[in-house]
Amino acid sequence: MNTNQKLFGALSATAKSLPESGIVEVMNYGRRREGTIALWAGEGDLPTPDFISEAAARSLKSGETFYTWQRGIPELREQLALYHHKLYGVPADRERYFVCGSGMQAIQIAFALTMVAGDEVIIPSPSWPNAAAAAQVIGAKPAFVAMDFGDRGFSLDLSKIESLVGPRTRVIFLNSPANPSGWVATPEDLKNVLALARKHGLWIVADEIYARFNWKGGERSPSFRDVMDPEDRIVFVNTFSKNWAMTGWRIGWIEAHPSLGQAIENLIQYSTSGVAVFMQRAGIAALDKGENFVKHMIERSRKGREITMNVLGKSNRVRLAPPDGAFYAFFSVEGESDSRALALKLIDEAGVGLAPGTAFGPGAEPFLRICFARSPESLEIAVNRIADWLKR
Repeated sequence: MNTNQKLFGALSATAKSLPESGIVEVMNYGRRREGTIALWAGEGDLPTPDFISEAAARSLKSGETFYTWQRGIPELREQLALYHHKLYGVPADRERYFVCGSGMQAIQIAFALTMVAGDEVIIPSPSWPNAAAAAQVIGAKPAFVAMDFGDRGFSLDLSKIESLVGPRTRVIFLNSPANPSGWVATPEDLKNVLALARKHGLWIVADEIYARFNWKGGERSPSFRDVMDPEDRIVFVNTFSKNWAMTGWRIGWIEAHPSLGQAIENLIQYSTSGVAVFMQRAGIAALDKGENFVKHMIERSRKGREITMNVLGKSNRVRLAPPDGAFYAFFSVEGESDSRALALKLIDEAGVGLAPGTAFGPGAEPFLRICFARSPESLEIAVNRIADWLKR
């Protein structure tokens, strides 16, 4: 046994068992290939707006470089409360909001709040792989519910969820609008999931990160906030990444009942000790001045959805249902069952980078994910390259 094997073998069982990200594998394969149009990541191609970056720069210049409030500076929590009040009509209570280092960390904290090693979280699949991995990091087990797929896209069968509820089930993780499938929970779906959680005493971790990207009409997608009572066991996770083109900033938030505040503060303290103040100033600027930019992002993605459907949706080799939300199209290709191999092949032969379905859990294996939150010009080129490749 060589040194590398010995060192790796000495790691914890959890560290050794975590899967490599199938999305990152494809990104690493293609990122140095000149001319590749990269549509594999869940982000747009616009940089963070100047008014957000300048707020961070002013904060740095003024010397705001010290430790800060673990829950987030009061000004940002106030802005989060106002944002949710305007969007959902909920009371503007800053004590419900907790700033953390990304939506990813928000999920990690939500799981640490609600589960211990050996517990289970039910996750509808296809799903963003990081949620399942976040459960595994704390020794919990993801239990996947395969969503049904038909001509109208994916749908959720509540009876399948209930069949997985066991003595160690603690959480239902629900992402709507969903990455990668574009599925959007209806108000009836949300009521049914909530009723099931109440019946079995389960927590819900609600990932509504893509709520503003709702193609079924309206300013935002249906939310558990529309159907819940104050005492329901729901933790919301969110991020600045998608709406305000801030994926690289790594700043997000949790919304939860104020009675959970000290526990959430402790988990933030013992992981990052709080988010840098200059990043929080950027968050304030995003919420306070960024609504026009958010609307621009939404319309840009709407156009991207239209382009994708007009080209790939018309290929006789592609099975693609129009997504109801988020900014992804999730499609399969006739005659191609290995999406990982296909994603690598499309990089080499078509010059387009997509995320393979193999990265997104059970039921997703034949699919590819394309991010259409991009410039119409580059997206037109990309989808036509794919369509041309499919004709070969």
